[in-house]
Amino acid sequence: MRDRDAVIEEQPLSPPSEPGAGWAARVGRAIRPRRRWCLGTKLVVTASVAWLVFVVCHLLASGRTSLWAPIDLIPPLLFLAVPVALMLVAPLARPVRWRIMSLLVVTVLLGAGRSGVNYETLWYTPPPAPPGAITVAAWNTEFWDQDWRTAGGDRYSPEFYAYLHSLNADVYLLMEYLYVDTAAGDMTSQRWTADLAKRIDKTAELRREFPGYHIAVSGEQITLSRFPIVAHRGLDVRPWLPADQKPIPEALRAWTEGYTVETLRTDIEVGGKVVSFYDGQISQPPTEWRLWSAESRDLDHSHTLRREASFRAISADIAANRNPVVLAGDLNTSPAMGIRRLLPERLVDRTPALSSLYPATYLAGTAELWRIDWLYTTPDVAVHRYELPGPAGLSDHRAQRVVMSVS
Repeated sequence: MRDRDAVIEEQPLSPPSEPGAGWAARVGRAIRPRRRWCLGTKLVVTASVAWLVFVVCHLLASGRTSLWAPIDLIPPLLFLAVPVALMLVAPLARPVRWRIMSLLVVTVLLGAGRSGVNYETLWYTPPPAPPGAITVAAWNTEFWDQDWRTAGGDRYSPEFYAYLHSLNADVYLLMEYLYVDTAAGDMTSQRWTADLAKRIDKTAELRREFPGYHIAVSGEQITLSRFPIVAHRGLDVRPWLPADQKPIPEALRAWTEGYTVETLRTDIEVGGKVVSFYDGQISQPPTEWRLWSAESRDLDHSHTLRREASFRAISADIAANRNPVVLAGDLNTSPAMGIRRLLPERLVDRTPALSSLYPATYLAGTAELWRIDWLYTTPDVAVHRYELPGPAGLSDHRAQRVVMSVS
């Protein structure tokens, strides 16, 4: 045997590589820490990955299942605030800081549309108003002029009509045209039930305060128009309700539209064209968090089905309507909620016309929380100015005041 052969024979043979071991090893090296992570790194990585998973789940589930509905109530700004806060502490995770930063950038991009931040206002400028543009005001009055929180609900706001006049609108789309029957229960300590609704008739006052205006009413919605009203009707939600929700509650048998209608369609002749104004207030979202309870899950499911029915009623009516359309009102839906996907695709969200970077319409005392009041139009309606006047202490909603024209 030659020396060369001996050397070759003494070299150990490497074991054959297993199929797939190459890519698995590469992935393992990419995610496996080269040294033991400290507690700060573990916390940053865990929080960043957990928030990304939450955002993805939210995008997939929101507006699609009642089991996610209570989670929809989170403040929308968290979709931006949480990943930004994690970016500030990401340098603490030195071994993986750039990977974590990349992950958080993806998280910001995924959640940006649910944050309520009006990014487009930074570069969008509404077109100037042409001659003949009209002013529209939409406002949830919070039980008309009733000051239901004080004096047993027997006080009424003398400045209510003064506030409406200050909006100086050609068309008013007003919601919660009713009172709370305080004798039937305490709104501050119980859920809203049909027996708390008290029907009102303020047409005489309105004709005195707004002479020459035309009036349309259905359910809790009322429209005032300086221009002629061609037709109006409430959108009945019952075709989209499950069988157990179709019957009218006993307390509303004398006022069926108080139960069956959440949106009033009013066709108004403006400058020789008929424009359909949809004055809507969608029922409140589910609030039961105890998902381990069958009763809570059933309540959430019931509320979700009613909300979906109202959105579907609007969508179906607009789909069959060839008029220019304006949808404005209290959709009881924050930017975080995916249920707005049920609105027709041809409607345009007019948020960019607002000058505010974070428009909020829902108030809790002096705190401005987030937006639940919206404005949509068809593309043939141009918005020239859009603002959210404060309610002057008369409601927990800001008004929407819009200058628009029809092409």
